[in-house]
Amino acid sequence: MKNEKYLPAPTYINLGDEAGAPFYDPVDPADFPKHVIRYRNQDWAEKVGLGTLTDDQWADHFGRFHPLPDNLAQPLAVRYHGHQFRAYNPQIGDGRGFLFAQLRDDQKRLLDLGTKGSGQTPYSRFGDGRLTLKGGLREVLASEMLEALGVYTSKTFSLIETGEQLYRNDEPSPTRSSVMVRLSHSHVRFGIFQRLAYEKNDQAISDLIDYCSAHFYPEIAEKTGAEKVISFYEGVIERTAMLTGQWMAAGFVHGVLNTDNMVVTGESFDYGPWRFAPTADPNFTAAYFDETGLYAFGRQAEACAWNLAQLGGALSALADVDDLTEALHRFGDAYEEAMATAYFRRFGLMRAGAGDFQFVVDMLRWMTETGVPYEQFFFDWFCGAASDARAKQSPVKEFYEGAAFAPVREKLMGFSPEGKDRLAHAYFKRVAPCTMLIDEVEAIWSRIAEDDDWSAFEEKLAAIGEMRNAYGFEASRYLTA
Repeated sequence: MKNEKYLPAPTYINLGDEAGAPFYDPVDPADFPKHVIRYRNQDWAEKVGLGTLTDDQWADHFGRFHPLPDNLAQPLAVRYHGHQFRAYNPQIGDGRGFLFAQLRDDQKRLLDLGTKGSGQTPYSRFGDGRLTLKGGLREVLASEMLEALGVYTSKTFSLIETGEQLYRNDEPSPTRSSVMVRLSHSHVRFGIFQRLAYEKNDQAISDLIDYCSAHFYPEIAEKTGAEKVISFYEGVIERTAMLTGQWMAAGFVHGVLNTDNMVVTGESFDYGPWRFAPTADPNFTAAYFDETGLYAFGRQAEACAWNLAQLGGALSALADVDDLTEALHRFGDAYEEAMATAYFRRFGLMRAGAGDFQFVVDMLRWMTETGVPYEQFFFDWFCGAASDARAKQSPVKEFYEGAAFAPVREKLMGFSPEGKDRLAHAYFKRVAPCTMLIDEVEAIWSRIAEDDDWSAFEEKLAAIGEMRNAYGFEASRYLTA
């Protein structure tokens, strides 16, 4: 494979001793009976120099996991622990995935190609190491929708149907199987630090911080000792706050905000029981097993702060606890700032000043009390006053005619639009926006399961692409490290 844009950068393997301890275990991928490409992210393949692969080569690398040139010779199952629904679990790790390759994108940033459903590892416990095709489909839809809505998210790079029959308790079985490849700026989870702290391996924690600072936080690379630890922690807090604000503005509920599902780059990833909220209901949950609403829409900031506290605890052997606590206390202010920025971007409006967050609070209160459709509201009022005439033609215009909306509308009218030329895009000539509610996802899967009809899936991806072009949020380009 010859492509000057392909820049292999296998760096994680340099951590640990010759056997990979304490960071990873070399593993072998599963041998699947067939390989049918169901999704290929050509846009991101071009950015990382893999766009010229033929379909056969694609299946070889991302279904059979033949190594990419000058990259990892063998996949690495990453070791980590984590809190799952606030219960510490020392038995987990990459149980059905591995780090397959590392490379750089068109901005020279380090990226990981990680898998899901690629077979059993030492951390599979009693699992088969597989991913259902429906689960893979949901990963594609979540990551595509989030990227279009301005969330800093991992990308689903590849989805290949693998020809096995799987049995699951939470969906009709037997069901079809798949293997997915995720493109992410990092798979360094909070849970990796937790495992190293559990093992009392302070040197390994220090080594991992050096790795993270070199590749994700170069501005602190020259710092040393406790100062470097605190600076690293502050960076993770800031980026996590930014991500949480983006989730809220997108109306997204992750569903399983465990410490092993959060990474130090503040990038959203790992989409299991996710949902997009139909309305601004703070109690709306994504996972049927989240019976107490621990990870409900309105509690995601609380969950992220709690997870950050666990990361701080894992770093406490290398830095003063009071300094770590002081850093964590900044999460609240950072989150409020991130919320204001994310919501104003969703509206296509320029930030005005100190009252921006209060406007967001008042707006969300109105949205919650009225039950206005979440995505429709932001679609109707994109660029504020510039969409006044559009909003009056909305299928939910009655929400905007009552006295309760008047204070929100008045403030909306006062903010300056940013890039209102985007309203000329064909997307804003539609009556209703592109949405990704659970009934739509189930309908897409139903046609595939019953008739192997992928047309609704392709149509939805096309609609998301139109929305992405119309908004132009470029969420993937926020971080330049």
